[in-house]
Amino acid sequence: MTLPSGVTLIDLRPAELRLREPLAGLISLPIVAVSLDAIENGTHGLNADLGPLVVICERGVRSGLAARYLQADG
Repeated sequence: MTLPSGVTLIDLRPAELRLREPLAGLISLPIVAVSLDAIENGTHGLNADLGPLVVICERGVRSGLAARYLQADG
């Protein structure tokens, strides 16, 4: 899948997986590591300045939840 320029990738994968399988170097998009808990609690620090967000996780379940929370936050 090719992602358009200007998007920010939100990586919900656990820290150990991010270390074992880093995305940096594979894609030229900004990557922000955030936990689903931080998104649920509203303490994620994400804002509109990041542009469109693409949320990923290990299997897809957490990214779907996170996307819904972020859409609800506006």
